[in-house]
Amino acid sequence: MAVSLRKARTIIRKTLEKGREMELKPLSVVVLDAGAHVQAFEREDGAAPGRFAIAHGKAYGAVMLGMAGTAQMKRAEDQAYFMAAVNGVYGGQVIPVPGGLLLRDKKGAVIGAVGVTGDTSENDAKAGIAGVEAAGLTAET
Repeated sequence: MAVSLRKARTIIRKTLEKGREMELKPLSVVVLDAGAHVQAFEREDGAAPGRFAIAHGKAYGAVMLGMAGTAQMKRAEDQAYFMAAVNGVYGGQVIPVPGGLLLRDKKGAVIGAVGVTGDTSENDAKAGIAGVEAAGLTAET
């Protein structure tokens, strides 16, 4: 199963709705497929233009490592040399913090990732979870 454009748009729409409900700062959301290709992206009015790179880095690390942002952050804290090496391999594109959600289908297979940025990493992740669940998928944070 792949992340369809329809599901990607649902994830983004519901993530942004959750962000408004939580009164978060303007969010940016990217959805990547299992090959780390961009399926969809939106940046809310008022979000900084550099937020695409941050959202992408959160999602990219999740899909390329098969490890969500929270687990990446723990790994970076425990083994900084490992995450530094990973970032070297991936050209500095990995941002190992919450807000990078691994997408799994109903069978548990990784089908992509979501990157959310704009507020605190923890709030980004909470908004993203709402979006993923609304699309009928499972988010690993």
